[in-house]
Amino acid sequence: MEELKNLLRLEDKHLPAAAKVLSRAFHNEPLKAYLFPDEKIRDAMGVDFFAFMLRYGILFGEVYATSPDLEGVAVWLPSEYAKMTPELMAKAGSKGLEAKIGSWFIEQARPLYDVIDNKHSQHAPFRHWYLAFIGVDPVFQGKGFASKLLKPMLSRLNRENIPCYLETETEKNVDIYTHYGFKLLEKYFVLDTGLYFYAMLLGKG
Repeated sequence: MEELKNLLRLEDKHLPAAAKVLSRAFHNEPLKAYLFPDEKIRDAMGVDFFAFMLRYGILFGEVYATSPDLEGVAVWLPSEYAKMTPELMAKAGSKGLEAKIGSWFIEQARPLYDVIDNKHSQHAPFRHWYLAFIGVDPVFQGKGFASKLLKPMLSRLNRENIPCYLETETEKNVDIYTHYGFKLLEKYFVLDTGLYFYAMLLGKG
């Protein structure tokens, strides 16, 4: 993995700090605001949520930061682990997440993620990598750290001839990902959430 040598591959010891980075990075993102509408507790709950997602990524995929200073973090999952089944989630500590946040979160999030998972399966029914999360701490945004996270992995996937799939709920991100070669597959609306998602793919299956 020559392309990734300048990135830091995260381990469990990095979870607390990395979760705070992602929670800050996604503070005003539509999906996080929907899942955690109370802005007063959004970041605290977000840290618990992202710690779980990072743990899942470390167990079943690859998680990288720009440097030991954790300016930005990206979670990548191979397609066979992109759908988070209850069994896989349990291994990553879903019971602990539910205990911290509450069962209401699982009940609210599951229908939304069922739609996202179904669209993912429709658009990428082949072996690929999934960019689950990428976020840069607000104090470092606009300084090239997202590019530092993206380019090495995309270069590796291009060399290995493996497609990459993602979805974003922020329209401005579509142009950013298009710059890296992603194609917009579909803009879809998730009923009862007020959220639109943009499914994107780089490469062919």
